Amino acid sequence: MKRFGFIAVLGILLGASVHAAQVGLIKIDGAIGPATANYISRALDTAAAQSDECLIIQLDTPGGLLESTKQIVQSFYAAKVPVVVYVAPSGACAGSAGVFITLAADIAAMAPHSSLGAAHPVEIGTGGGAEKTDDVMKQKMENYASTFIESIADKRHRNVEWAKSAVIESKATTAEKALADDVVDLIAEDMTDLLNQLDGHEINGKTLQTAGATVVEIPQNPSEKVFQLIWRPEVMFLLMLIAMYGIIGELSNPGAILPGVAGAIALLILLYMSAVLPVNITGIALIGLAVTLFVIDIFAPTHGVLTFGGVVSFFLGAMMLFNHAGEGFKLPWFWIVPATVVTAAFFMFVVGAGVRAQFKPVQAGVETMLGKTVDALTRIDAAGGKIFIEGETWNAVSATPVEAGQPVEVTGISGLTLQVKPKNKSETT
Repeated sequence: MKRFGFIAVLGILLGASVHAAQVGLIKIDGAIGPATANYISRALDTAAAQSDECLIIQLDTPGGLLESTKQIVQSFYAAKVPVVVYVAPSGACAGSAGVFITLAADIAAMAPHSSLGAAHPVEIGTGGGAEKTDDVMKQKMENYASTFIESIADKRHRNVEWAKSAVIESKATTAEKALADDVVDLIAEDMTDLLNQLDGHEINGKTLQTAGATVVEIPQNPSEKVFQLIWRPEVMFLLMLIAMYGIIGELSNPGAILPGVAGAIALLILLYMSAVLPVNITGIALIGLAVTLFVIDIFAPTHGVLTFGGVVSFFLGAMMLFNHAGEGFKLPWFWIVPATVVTAAFFMFVVGAGVRAQFKPVQAGVETMLGKTVDALTRIDAAGGKIFIEGETWNAVSATPVEAGQPVEVTGISGLTLQVKPKNKSETT
């Protein structure tokens, strides 16, 4: 009886241990960047700490930055838990950087009617030199990317020739063809189907027990969410505009303080982001030229010619700013056109009004009395006298004596005493 009870308890414990199996899950939907690489690296550590059977990365991406992709691949190689990349849901795509990530997984899976491919590198970093230089850089990037993806496919025993063609020829394929061509390992209808198919696979000496396992999603932490949000070309472009408007607005309207502080903060963040995101130097130079033309046109009587040139220069610069970035890191047209219009209006009206105001004659204070002509109340000489101006009676001195009732012109101010000189009546008409 005791033996039977022991066996029953043991069976319950074993059953509980079987049902206690779980897998980690993260979802990547969007461009691959630094925040994505950090998220995946942390998720791998979390899944290992939780003793998960594996970490499933559900992927749907147009591509992203090659440097971030390289970090993700290195994280896969060093992972202490099996990595499964699942291109899903149906209709999803793993393009460009997504191809590298999918092929680098221990197990590559796809949902029906999803797609994979077109991994030709377009990220050239801070390009923008001569066309010949760009061609050389493109060739170097292509050679590097094709060698990189070849090594990944070879390590994971996948179709090396197809992997190279995805880079060199921008070849793409469907889930069904990818499975037939030995590019991926399986096609799964949904998460339950995926877990059932993964069950029993042996990875690095570990046999997966995923059938009926609990799926535990590992969410992004607050900092990852923030960086995922801001590490975008649109945000970088917006920061550039804030820095430009703020700093120039402060210079044209001294003492406002807030525009200058906001512009300085935006500029520092912009410099930090530009070290990671691939920006084009020619685009930056064109935007800088546009700002210069806008400012010059405020002072020079060019009748708007320089402003027109600035608008064209800014528009072209904005178009070129991220034209060498990876897929998912392009600046949309609906950002470029409004930004160009707003920037032109900002310099023509806001900055122009501020600069012109600094060169206007003084409109208030004692300085407004300089140059005005009034009649002397009393005799005025070097010893002093009186005049009535701006609703008040002032002490006045004159090197040339002036009789009461004669017109005088205010030439200077010394404390509460005005310096005047006689003025002929004919000069006052």
